[in-house]
Amino acid sequence: MRISEIGKMICPVARAVNVVGDPWTLMIIRELFLGSRRFDQFESCLGLSPRLLSARIRSLVAEGVVVRSLYQERPKRYEYRLTQKGLDLWPVIMALRAWGDRWEEWPAGPPTTLRHRSCGEVTATEIHCAACGEEMGPTDVVIEQSPTALAERKALARGGTLQDIG
Repeated sequence: MRISEIGKMICPVARAVNVVGDPWTLMIIRELFLGSRRFDQFESCLGLSPRLLSARIRSLVAEGVVVRSLYQERPKRYEYRLTQKGLDLWPVIMALRAWGDRWEEWPAGPPTTLRHRSCGEVTATEIHCAACGEEMGPTDVVIEQSPTALAERKALARGGTLQDIG
């Protein structure tokens, strides 16, 4: 399978990776959550070339993750904000942050903390069952694949392509 086909797979992870799987794309999303809104802010915080930054932002706008709005007429300048689709990436960014805190070394301590606005306490991101509220880890769930997803996996395992599944 070619990498360009990943977004056609019958898999929510594959389709999500197709949209936000590039490291710079995730860093732009992080910056949006940190409050950056303008091109020059992204550029200075990330050290990314204007050409690559522009391409990644265009892709996020095209995917409906970010909305672009004009804030200056001459010269035309835009600011960028997360749409609801983009805001829904919050748990993804928080999971990556938690993983980095746990598995990277921070001699001066972790570079960020999360403080809950409502109660004022330092907190952590956790995954809970939507039905009972119990905290969940990878051994606490069973992932059940649809018949279509299973057929796709079997076809790919046999060396087939996504076009072979129909």
